[in-house]
Amino acid sequence: MAETETKKTFRDLGISEKVLKALDDMGFEEPSPIQEQAIPLLLNGKDVIGQAQTGTGKTAAFGVPIVERWDPKLKAVQALVLTPTRELAIQVAEEITKIAKYVRLKTIAIYGGQSIERQIRSLRFGVDVVIGTPGRIMDHIRRGTLDLSHVGIVVLDEADEMLDMGFIEDIEFILRETPTDR
Repeated sequence: MAETETKKTFRDLGISEKVLKALDDMGFEEPSPIQEQAIPLLLNGKDVIGQAQTGTGKTAAFGVPIVERWDPKLKAVQALVLTPTRELAIQVAEEITKIAKYVRLKTIAIYGGQSIERQIRSLRFGVDVVIGTPGRIMDHIRRGTLDLSHVGIVVLDEADEMLDMGFIEDIEFILRETPTDR
């Protein structure tokens, strides 16, 4: 790298003080290439397809814009993250919760093998970001316990894996429940 080139900081990406503080608490020092490229586009509402190695901070690349674009006045699910496995759903929910440490955003991980009644109670109480597996998300949509009509951000985390696992019809079903302007 030439002497005149300067590394971008998270502050350079236009991130709020509360999120900058949370990222600092998490040990993030400077944005990885996927974060540097994706965060500004996502903050501006652009569609992004991202691919990067494990451990490069892909979750923060979409998690930061989810937290930044959250409207605390809108009492509805505003972002949906679909994952192929319950383990990834839990991991993503934990990461977004850490990014949202200094704001009152509420997340929930929804997946099979966990009490659906508990999930229904949490959804009724109100959540801002839903992270889950396609099957359980569809189950909640069919039961009328998950309203996606206010979703402004949809993330297909490990989309290639979900497609390999045969989730294409499920994903299409779920996307039809979200606004087209997302």
